[in-house]
Amino acid sequence: MSIQTPPMLLELAGRRLLSNKSRAVLDLEELPIELFPLLFVEAFSRGHTEVLKKMVQAWPFTCLPLGALMRKPHLEMIQVVLDGLDMLFVQQDRPRRWKLQVLDLSNVPQNFWRMWSGAVVDACSPEDIKKNRTLKLGPAMAACAPFLGQMRNLRKLLVSQVYVPAYTSQEEQEQLLAQLTLQLLRMDCLGKFCANAVFLLEGHLEQVLRHLKTPLETLSITNCPLSDSDWNYLSRYPNSRQLRHLELRGIKLTDFSLEPLQILLDSTATTLNSLDLEACGITDSQLQALLPALSHCSQLVILSIHGNGLSMSALRDLLLHTSRLSQLSVEVYPAPLEIYDAWGTIHPGRCSHLCAELTAIVRDFRQPNILVFCTVPCHRCGSKFLYNQGLIHCSCPTAA
Repeated sequence: MSIQTPPMLLELAGRRLLSNKSRAVLDLEELPIELFPLLFVEAFSRGHTEVLKKMVQAWPFTCLPLGALMRKPHLEMIQVVLDGLDMLFVQQDRPRRWKLQVLDLSNVPQNFWRMWSGAVVDACSPEDIKKNRTLKLGPAMAACAPFLGQMRNLRKLLVSQVYVPAYTSQEEQEQLLAQLTLQLLRMDCLGKFCANAVFLLEGHLEQVLRHLKTPLETLSITNCPLSDSDWNYLSRYPNSRQLRHLELRGIKLTDFSLEPLQILLDSTATTLNSLDLEACGITDSQLQALLPALSHCSQLVILSIHGNGLSMSALRDLLLHTSRLSQLSVEVYPAPLEIYDAWGTIHPGRCSHLCAELTAIVRDFRQPNILVFCTVPCHRCGSKFLYNQGLIHCSCPTAA
């Protein structure tokens, strides 16, 4: 028996099952999970709408990578899938095997479905599932945007890797953005909005965020170019007052005033649980301006600020301001600039000494749980030095 035989048998079994649509619907609860991906593709491509609705309502994997089927768009089938999910969300009881957390519409290779086994079959509590109704959008957004508003019970939206071709006119960009924002108006339950590498967002952040009607729990804008007007809008965004998680990773803030972030932290000081400012290009002087607001974030549990070039003096001041935040459990800071020589080479001994000194500042006030100082990647091997109660070397033979 060849290595290709088992997938072919599964495919034939799926087609046979679909030949009797009513039987296919009835058998979903007992269907082997290995059959779900192939059967879904068959139902999607052959227009078996009732089977498709029932399949998405009984999906036994945490992710449904729908974007892989949109090379040859079947928009009516996309609508069927969204209808099936929306019907499920308003029900009190979920099917026994349903574990879907992420509907992924990002662009992946077409043969992804044949390789995909849905290996991540996480056991998830009903409460976790209820909290993690996520839609991930990628380059397929220009195709499926008109249907997003149907998902009125969606809790989390991730728009990722949306690039604008050079030949796209300003009018076309505005039309695409208008399509997306119109759908946001209909999402009554959206509490988590995440945008990663969305190049369409620059100069239009207010246009997007003002359409979200409910207070946000999570606001994540990462690796996106922003304009001055975008950055300044964050400080007066009305639905951010109950934020628990704020991620601005990879947003270059070197040339921006940090006053908008200072205002945002002041307004969320009693609710914010996690703050991610990794690789934002924050300078010593900018950090100094931010410290008073940061020290008032009494509920902060996770703070990540590594990837920024900060001196020993600036880090010392930072730790003095955060050392009394009793809820802090996970802290990731950059190693001080003084550990590098003029060519960017890391000196392990100096790194160990200075990071130990910084760790001692925190220990004078509280016992830290996870307290890590991280260097930039080693220019020899690409790995990083991490200091967590002691120096962990990178894998370079010459690092010792």
